[in-house]
Amino acid sequence: MKGTPTPPLDTLLSTWSLDVVALVGILAAGALYAVGIRRIRSRGGHWPASRTVMFFVLGLGSWAVVSFGFLGTYSEELRLAFTTRIALLLFVVPSLMVLGRPVELARRSLGPRGSARLERVLSSWIVRMTGNAVFATLFAALAFCVFLTPLAGALRLSPIAEPAIGILVPAVGLLFALPLVENSAARTTLFITAEFLLAFVELVLDAIPGIVMRLNDGILDGVGPGVASGVGAVAASALPGWWPNPLHDQHLAGDLLWFIAEIADVPILILLFVRWSRLDRRDAKQMDALSDDEMDALTREHLDRGR
Repeated sequence: MKGTPTPPLDTLLSTWSLDVVALVGILAAGALYAVGIRRIRSRGGHWPASRTVMFFVLGLGSWAVVSFGFLGTYSEELRLAFTTRIALLLFVVPSLMVLGRPVELARRSLGPRGSARLERVLSSWIVRMTGNAVFATLFAALAFCVFLTPLAGALRLSPIAEPAIGILVPAVGLLFALPLVENSAARTTLFITAEFLLAFVELVLDAIPGIVMRLNDGILDGVGPGVASGVGAVAASALPGWWPNPLHDQHLAGDLLWFIAEIADVPILILLFVRWSRLDRRDAKQMDALSDDEMDALTREHLDRGR
């Protein structure tokens, strides 16, 4: 098919549709955030307007653009839209939402019982597991490997799974992003150092699925050309000139997945470095606060432990 190999800019900007499932998630998240702000203000407290803007404009705004724009509209028909949509909902949207510090908002707005329940959740094993770069590295690599199997085609064409992605994937992404930003007190300097080193490994692991999709000359998701090209929903003769063939569609999806996975690791590296620096300064202050006798006792304990 002749024509431009990628969607033109005007198509990207002018294509919109309604995703009801994602809309429910966005409205629910916005309502909970607004209730938290109202409770803080009713008690005479103050919540920074900058955080509110970041949550609603950057966080929920990016969620809406991904879900209702070109990517959400053509997620079922195009691999490039489906793959990019999932990658953005998993990495970018949650990262922008946590800029509004929703956990801190919950801590300040909930009563004593609610705050205690929240702290129990944050200290649970699942949050401790998901809130570190070790688990995130393995999960992201495995999740992206799904795009290399027929399961990706089944999910893309499923009338149940495809709409559910709009709310489930951001929720999973928040399980990674929230503990990294708002629950760092339980981490040691050694643990964060290990996370920091593993994050560099993630730069390589995340790239593998995208590279395989880009270089492979076979259709990996097992969906036939007719369905993959949108034939059935739209007559073949009515398809726009930029519409890619299935193989080119897969190659574009691989390019975008590779790019997003690598870019998404940069904020994680910066965050881990900042956390490591803060904990290192905290440990240094604690050591400086020790008296000479306490320092001698700590040194003897360390030497005795090494024997």
